[in-house]
Amino acid sequence: MRTSISMGRDEYITTPMMKAIQVREYGGPEVLKLEEISRPRPLAGEVLVRIAYAAAIPLDWKIRKGWLQRVFVKTMPYTPGTSVSGIVEAAGEGVAGFQPGDRVFGNVNGGYAEYGIAPAHDLVLMPSHLSFEDAATIKGGAESAWKALFSEGELEAGQTVLIHAAAGGVGQFAVQLAKWKGAAVIATASSRNLDFVKALGADEVIDYTATPFENVAKNVDLVVDSVGGDTEERSWPVIKQGGKLVALTQAPSAQQAEQYGIKAMFNTKFPTTEDLQTIAQFLADGMITAQIDSIYPLSEAAQAHEKSESRHGRGRIVLKVQ
Repeated sequence: MRTSISMGRDEYITTPMMKAIQVREYGGPEVLKLEEISRPRPLAGEVLVRIAYAAAIPLDWKIRKGWLQRVFVKTMPYTPGTSVSGIVEAAGEGVAGFQPGDRVFGNVNGGYAEYGIAPAHDLVLMPSHLSFEDAATIKGGAESAWKALFSEGELEAGQTVLIHAAAGGVGQFAVQLAKWKGAAVIATASSRNLDFVKALGADEVIDYTATPFENVAKNVDLVVDSVGGDTEERSWPVIKQGGKLVALTQAPSAQQAEQYGIKAMFNTKFPTTEDLQTIAQFLADGMITAQIDSIYPLSEAAQAHEKSESRHGRGRIVLKVQ
């Protein structure tokens, strides 16, 4: 165990240390620096997790760029990342249901580090045969897909859903979960990912680089939009009256929703712990699969962000911490 020794009033004080990515100013991937910092200690109701894998998701680099300062207030320096898998190292006072050695996944405060703190309610126990790398894709990946399809979209068997960016870290799960539910799936993807998305189970895959999706998709019950902007604007006419649009990147236009007679949602409902346990079991049993585009060591977090920002990945990008 790495420690830092400092002189107290009457004795030496030993502080456990850890490696962590630090951001000291907003900017490009180059601001991600690997440093040695003090290991946090869990307070009452908190759990200290020894992190195995951390997902590098688009939200992480949007925060790093300073685009979301009004929503995510950061005091410099900060450790990026939230979606992780790992092992419980210690539990704070009053924590029930977790003990040292438990395998868990969930959200921590600062996931790009060897250790992270999480409120106990933000962690879920892993099935014994679920891998750490797959578990790291659940929060911010499979969870977001479940939220869009079922918590907010209320998708039912026999309905039709249009899933944008179906080869991405959320889209790959959305296709598989929608098919599990018994829905018909129309998906958009780039030319290089058409076969991949088809293999996930999509009934129809539209090459958005060659064909406007609105020329193909008609009268759908639900649109899952993880792109926003022009893609959202062009999605309204393809939804049947009374249908739904669930946005994952920005609040959708209330004016457009009213004009088309559509229910539009953004972060209005979230999966329960039981839902997350179901997702984890699906992954462990092979009912759905997690496509991991690439795995980087913690020291190459900048390269992971560059890959994520390129938007040319297939599936989720993860960091192997230890």
